[in-house]
Amino acid sequence: MSYTIAIIGRPNVGKSTLFNRLVGQKLALVDDAPGVTRDRREGDGKLGDLRFTLIDTAGLDEGPKGSLTARMQEQTEAAIALADALMFVIDARAGLTPNDRAFADFARRADKPVVLVANKSEGKHGEIGAMESYALGLGDPVQISAEHGEGLGELYDALRPLVPEEPEDDDEDEDLGELSDEEIAQRPIRVAIVGRPNAGKSTFINRLLGEERLLTSPEAGTTRDSIAVEVNWKGRDFRVFDTAGLRRRSRIEEKLEKLSVADALRAVRFAEVVVLMMDAQMRFEEQDLRIADLVEREGRAMVLAVNKWDLIERQGGQIAQLRVDADHWLPQIRGVPIVATSGMLGEGVDRLMQAVQDAYAVWNRRIPTAALNRWFEHAIAQNPPPAVSGRRLKLNYVTQAKARPPSFVVFCSRADAVPESYLRYLVNSLRGAFELPGTPIRITLREKANPFAHKRKRKS
Repeated sequence: MSYTIAIIGRPNVGKSTLFNRLVGQKLALVDDAPGVTRDRREGDGKLGDLRFTLIDTAGLDEGPKGSLTARMQEQTEAAIALADALMFVIDARAGLTPNDRAFADFARRADKPVVLVANKSEGKHGEIGAMESYALGLGDPVQISAEHGEGLGELYDALRPLVPEEPEDDDEDEDLGELSDEEIAQRPIRVAIVGRPNAGKSTFINRLLGEERLLTSPEAGTTRDSIAVEVNWKGRDFRVFDTAGLRRRSRIEEKLEKLSVADALRAVRFAEVVVLMMDAQMRFEEQDLRIADLVEREGRAMVLAVNKWDLIERQGGQIAQLRVDADHWLPQIRGVPIVATSGMLGEGVDRLMQAVQDAYAVWNRRIPTAALNRWFEHAIAQNPPPAVSGRRLKLNYVTQAKARPPSFVVFCSRADAVPESYLRYLVNSLRGAFELPGTPIRITLREKANPFAHKRKRKS
């Protein structure tokens, strides 16, 4: 198991900047405002030849019991319990504060190795603040600038005695190249949970995990970072991303919310299956349709989750009506799986996870070329392509270029003249013939080379 280090400290001392520096990616949101990080985030850290798991935490801060601040501190305490060592970060330019002293005592009581990191140490003011940190009694401070990458050599020297050496594996690259289809199929399915603010995304993931892993609140906008959690459901591994709520662009004014939305959109592009979560009391709002359209354009498998189902009055035929509404509002992904859920009560969790697995299988489906062309001939015979400018269009044959999502190439004459309406007919016919409900389907037109073109050139 990887050696785990938790980065702790009061708000706005640069913990997330240091986290991003050590994982080599901008995974955690960074802003000048204090308290940006709320949920704990994990990443694979790397410093020289050292390899370890890093946990970025919310700033240690006190608040009334049950408040969002208090629950953020509980998340930090959980990260400390999981960690093998702690990096206690202070702001060298601001100097020591009473909170730093209080939380240094907290770090000592954890009874784990502590590396004192004086961040923002560049310049004279930084050096003075770093000298003050000796008063904390946590040993020599490591002076760094996470933003500018200064002092990482000294940080390496401090971590080297703590992090155990990992055994070398010379065959690692060869093994990755020789994975069978069955082994690839068993890799974790990447799932992003997206939707408008306060649709119940974090509550649902907590119910799936069986623990309060993610912060929840009645207020919209509690989640800021896209947080990844590992889930095992009936023997199948999933990597589930909780994302910030997506509002209409015209309503997004704060810089921090723009960063959160950009992080959520990255999670969609990285995912293989996207669960669009809607509030059962306000389903198929304009923003829901915009998000669904975005997911379809990104070519991701999709599942619709109608959450908070426990809050509406139950009547016969409601689930069937959901199916009708989904096909009406989202004709571009006709047949998309739709599941009624309640994150609060745990209703529909198994059905939703099964729908995710089914959608993933459809997204990966490949169709034999012979069966594809039998369908193609039948579809053209039933509904021939329209004549354009008095000349008929000739569609010759079709082949599947790739899966994820299913993508097909149709060889034809005059590709630029084939109407969009006829392509939609082919897509819908494909869905019905090969059971491809709800997944994006791509059809590319390619003109066959004219075998008599060289003779025409000779004449001219």
